[in-house]
Amino acid sequence: MAEEIVVIGKITSAFGVKGGVKVFSYTKPRLNILNYSPWLLKLNGQWQPVERLYGRQQGKSIAAELKGYSNRDQAEALAGVDIAITSDQLPQLSNDEFYWRDLVGMRVVNQEAIDFGLVSHLIETGSNDVLVVLETAEQASGKKRKERMIPFTQDAVINIDREAQLITVEWDADF
Repeated sequence: MAEEIVVIGKITSAFGVKGGVKVFSYTKPRLNILNYSPWLLKLNGQWQPVERLYGRQQGKSIAAELKGYSNRDQAEALAGVDIAITSDQLPQLSNDEFYWRDLVGMRVVNQEAIDFGLVSHLIETGSNDVLVVLETAEQASGKKRKERMIPFTQDAVINIDREAQLITVEWDADF
């Protein structure tokens, strides 16, 4: 089975005159992006491995130098390019830990077995993460699809069944 591609950041601009780039990291903490090698860059519609020669924090972003990029023009051409890794590079999680990407697409039901729909995405609020659950088109029956925001907390999330792709929540259907 081929490993899944996981986007971990984006090149935002050139940095300096020797081909350096500025990177916005999606990893937590931000500097963890420097722990992965090689980086995969989506160039001409295909993921291509690129060796990172150097990287350090630069304000709220990361400054990096990439093998094969030695001038500002080359670096500027990378602005907006996603940075990814293969999923086998991610740290293994314990049974009660989840990557957000693994929760997206899971069905969400409450303890009364009322189907709320599928996890569309998650939001980081500072105090806790939030599951954004969107009704399926079938559930909406031609109406606007209802969106629910459910705190990703121990009080609200009762169970996550990876195999069944099902999240059970303690949440009122009227919310």
